[in-house]
Amino acid sequence: MPLTIAVPSSAARGGDPSPENQKLLQRRNEELEMELRKSLEREERMKQELLWAVERLRVAEEAEERLCSQLGELETEAFEHATEYKAHVMVLMEQLSLAQRLLEETNI
Repeated sequence: MPLTIAVPSSAARGGDPSPENQKLLQRRNEELEMELRKSLEREERMKQELLWAVERLRVAEEAEERLCSQLGELETEAFEHATEYKAHVMVLMEQLSLAQRLLEETNI
């Protein structure tokens, strides 16, 4: 659908425009139509870029949620390992203390 701009007829303006004025008006009309097409194309590109940016943001937010969930699981696992390790160290310390007492008792 071609884009057009209304130009008052010569009767409405009160006289016939000269052929030179008609050519100038026609040329200006064509320039404005071209500018409008370019503007609409730019607008469409910007809309598409915005949609792509929104999609990238959505994907990034989903990835962030997954990473936070995984981090929480890893923190829980690390805490459990640390608790188990501490309990194991305490058992070993008790065994070592008992062994030292037994050695001291046998040496006396």
